[in-house]
Amino acid sequence: MSQPPNPQYQQAALPGCWWHPNRPTGLSCTRCERPACPDCLREASVGFQCTDCVQSGRTQDRVQQKQYRDAGYGARTIAGAQPPRTAVVTPILLALNVVIFFITVAQAGSVSDNNFSSVFQYGELWNPATLAGNEWWRVITSGFLQFGLLHIASNAFSLWFVGRPLETLLGRVPFITLYFVSMLGGSAANLVFTGLDAVPVVGASGAIFGLIGCYTVVVVKLRLNPTWLLVILALNVYITFQVPGISILGHAGGFVAGLLATVALLYAPDKNRLKWQLGGIAIVVVAMIGLVVWKDAQTISATCELATSRGMPSYVCYPE
Repeated sequence: MSQPPNPQYQQAALPGCWWHPNRPTGLSCTRCERPACPDCLREASVGFQCTDCVQSGRTQDRVQQKQYRDAGYGARTIAGAQPPRTAVVTPILLALNVVIFFITVAQAGSVSDNNFSSVFQYGELWNPATLAGNEWWRVITSGFLQFGLLHIASNAFSLWFVGRPLETLLGRVPFITLYFVSMLGGSAANLVFTGLDAVPVVGASGAIFGLIGCYTVVVVKLRLNPTWLLVILALNVYITFQVPGISILGHAGGFVAGLLATVALLYAPDKNRLKWQLGGIAIVVVAMIGLVVWKDAQTISATCELATSRGMPSYVCYPE
């Protein structure tokens, strides 16, 4: 004689949910195999997983994605670098320029005549002191000195306006490389194409014009609307040639250096891209250094010292 199944007996034989022991269930997580009621299961790619396994999987995915990005894989900028979430290099460069400006103002005791400060005098780009006196640090330090409030305000605005989108587009390392290569280009142009009687030159505009040169290549590479670029170029060219005291050579040298450096960054072959980029940047830098060395070979060595002439601080160089 057979006996019909007892529903109460079958229900009592089922295991309780791991999270709700008072709920008998015939279901289980496909990952940890623990019994789970329908409220504690989530649909997965294969079967159903409990809430703990789902959360654990998400955490593990985030860790793996971070390791993947840190290893150099994942999304890339148009220059092949890791895309930054926010611009960091641009605000640092801007803050450095502003801080140095106020240091010169404090030393000189004047906002408009901050060129009387010692930081200014020993940092400006001046051919007799740079070439004849072999004070090569001026090639870089001059790019962080600004003469007067209008100069620092205009350069700070241009750097903030142009630098931030370019940094996120290229990546931090390519951007800072481009900035200093452009700065070197502006200084090299002033040293090579002027004589020892040239006036001192300062300012971040050489590097900023290099960023504008970079935009030129980006517009061509990505086939963007060139209207904004043409407006920026026209405005800066007008200022360069119409405002007295502007270094035309510094702007032109920075623009050309930035343009060539960007070509090396964006048109490098995908295979061994980094090596091609480094090689292209190296060619641009070596060419500029070579021109400066050639100019230096034409210059008579001299000993330079700071003096005051008609109340104005200036360098006096004596041939050795």
